[in-house]
Amino acid sequence: MTATVTVEALDHWFGELHALKDIVLEIEAGEYVTLLGPSGCGKTTLLSILGGFLDPSRGRVLIGGRDMTHVPPAKRPTTTMFQDYALFPHMSLRDNVAFGLRMGGMARRARHARADEMLDLVGLAADGSRRPHELSGGQRQRVALARALAVQPEVLLLDEPLGALDLKLRRSMQDELKAIQRRVGTTFVHVTHDQEEAMAIADRIVVMNAGRIEDAGSPSRIYRRPATLFAAGFMGEMNRIPARTTGDGIETPFGPLAMAAPVTGDLVLCLRPEAILQGEGTAGTLDMGRAEVLDVAFFGTHCRAHLRPEAAPDLVLVAHLPPADPPEAGKHLTLSAQAKDLTLYPKEA
Repeated sequence: MTATVTVEALDHWFGELHALKDIVLEIEAGEYVTLLGPSGCGKTTLLSILGGFLDPSRGRVLIGGRDMTHVPPAKRPTTTMFQDYALFPHMSLRDNVAFGLRMGGMARRARHARADEMLDLVGLAADGSRRPHELSGGQRQRVALARALAVQPEVLLLDEPLGALDLKLRRSMQDELKAIQRRVGTTFVHVTHDQEEAMAIADRIVVMNAGRIEDAGSPSRIYRRPATLFAAGFMGEMNRIPARTTGDGIETPFGPLAMAAPVTGDLVLCLRPEAILQGEGTAGTLDMGRAEVLDVAFFGTHCRAHLRPEAAPDLVLVAHLPPADPPEAGKHLTLSAQAKDLTLYPKEA
């Protein structure tokens, strides 16, 4: 079972705090969407409204085309999975997973069969008789997911479900969440502040800031061509280079740039660390000249270096360099970047 989610002109206030501002969003049936943004951006408030835990101050929420704006959580075709898994310690895993079915009046044999099916889905088929305290954090997370899916929601809402896990386990569970979502086909709406997590699991990322949607699109597009300067900076590291329109085009600290300007006046030229190349620029590239290596840190897949360009000594660039032969501090490198890896934005007021 799966359903579309439509959010129409949604606003919400907490007293004088305008927490959500004119949110318009369409989520396709079976889509995995992440709501991504910093603390206080409104993503959890939006999830709470989708789940029925808050009534919006203005606007509508439709699920499967049905108006659910003022329908209580228990009567919505949604289930919410919180960061605190809230498993019952005195119950077996089977009874934990079957709890929602029990509340719905399903007979014991049928609900246990459904619970065993869900435990098998999350890789815990042989553990139905165990108790939550016997499990690792990742296993408890799987049980909570099985319980949420057991009631066959049309939309599963996930509020920072991996936040309590360590890095290695979190990455493993990201893969499992995405694989399970593909198998069951349920619409997933997942709140996170972790950019890597959002890119790893989502069909589409919705970037939020100060109660608004800044950008929405595929992980690749959001990362490579973010719609706003905020989205560019929030989706991983970004070098910000001052630029300005002139009568002849765009001027940068490294010379003129042949690109269309979004507006006239002051601009910000954005460049990802991995897009900084070693060597002189050629046609269609930005030649940044020589730069001094300030420091280098080894990250396994790359070396992260801070560089001071001679053409812009007040500017420090972050570059991801090949890990095989990292340069020493004090060495000078010649830098360039391809025009396709550059994006221009109006300077923020």
